[in-house]
Amino acid sequence: MPAIAPDLMLIRWGHGEWQIKSLSERLAGWLQIDPARVRGRSPQQFLPPTTPSLIDLVSEVLEQGYDLTDVKIRLLPEQPEFLADIQFAGLTDDYLGQLVRISLRRETTASKQEVGFRNLIGGSPAMREVFRKIRLYGASDAAVIITGETGAGKELVARALHEESNRRGKPFAVLNCTAVSEQLLESELFGHERGSFTGAIREHRGYFERADGGTLFLDEIGDMPSHLQSKLLRVLEDGQVQRVGGEKSRQVDVRVIGATNVPLEQAVADHRFRADLYHRLAVLRIHLPALSERVEDIPLLADLFLQQFNVKYGKRIQRLTGEALRLLQSYRWPGNVRELRNLLERVVVEAETEAISVRAFAEWIRERQQFAQPPINTSATENPQNLPVVIPDFRQHSDETIVDAALIPAGRGRGIRADLSEANIRAAYRAADGNLSAAARHLGVHRATLYRHLQRLNLSREQLS
Repeated sequence: MPAIAPDLMLIRWGHGEWQIKSLSERLAGWLQIDPARVRGRSPQQFLPPTTPSLIDLVSEVLEQGYDLTDVKIRLLPEQPEFLADIQFAGLTDDYLGQLVRISLRRETTASKQEVGFRNLIGGSPAMREVFRKIRLYGASDAAVIITGETGAGKELVARALHEESNRRGKPFAVLNCTAVSEQLLESELFGHERGSFTGAIREHRGYFERADGGTLFLDEIGDMPSHLQSKLLRVLEDGQVQRVGGEKSRQVDVRVIGATNVPLEQAVADHRFRADLYHRLAVLRIHLPALSERVEDIPLLADLFLQQFNVKYGKRIQRLTGEALRLLQSYRWPGNVRELRNLLERVVVEAETEAISVRAFAEWIRERQQFAQPPINTSATENPQNLPVVIPDFRQHSDETIVDAALIPAGRGRGIRADLSEANIRAAYRAADGNLSAAARHLGVHRATLYRHLQRLNLSREQLS
């Protein structure tokens, strides 16, 4: 059978829903739908059923492990119940109620390796290890600590753990420990009785009670105030929750998953986090790598985001050019996957072509250059020349703007974070007036990365001061 472009291509990320990836113009014309409008949408909404059933044919291909070639089926003018992610080739022009020939084939390229799990995307070894641990830990009720930089997707990992557990279908509650004031955090976690404090005009069920039977995800748990850490430890030990102003305890069954972008070991050493709580929480651990540590996943993520934003904004963008992808893979991504998603949403909104070239990122690159510039009148001591910052370098090639995002100091590998010396860290700390977050920004790294270097160098905040 001659090789032709498929009339229909569907894709599924992990165990998610099937989505339409592409639809030929002739099939779209017969169905009287806009191909761009259906990309990323469920195929059940738009495609007719067949006889024999495609579910049987697809199951045969995917489960039995062989392809089907030149199979005769009949398309029926009714709404389907199911369709799967297989490429269909060879549909004739006479669709309605006619016998047509299709070929069902498995994807045999290396890209068919697992690239998605639940709502997580990645085919890199680091992400496959994350998927393996999620499957392994899902069956347990033990507490889990998820580590990783801000924007890396720690909440998605927590949700995947919940969906892999026997608690799926029960509540999944999320609380960011830094998003609520210290005064209200206790009430949000454990609840309060009416009249227990000014403004408590009615009783309030806390997150533990609301998540009973399910999972509670505590983001930024490393920043939890010390006096609440003891109450959290009690819940983890005996499942007893006592509301603020209450006299009796309530029994709850909640699996706790915590996330942090700062090393808890360092927080324990600095007496900012209870050692007994650390040992109770860190029974199981999953580290989510930074996007800069898995640049091979960027094309997969970019393709997914393009599909999502095509649907959201009614666009027809097919791909990023090779130069554009190389640019994205050269950047450090301090904001990780969240930053990549936000950037692609921006260029999709602005795009007027079906392929996004590197030119679409020119304004963003200029913004990154300005962001990386040292403050005016900063001395050399406060801003050492070898601090790692992102300085994209524009070069002209024909009529296309080619961009190479380089990392300083020169000579280091593209996209590789430079090791920070003690002298650099001390200089940045002084320039930031003792603020570690500001020092990390001076150094061009995330706060969690700076903590790891402090641990490597055996430096404490007191020694820096």
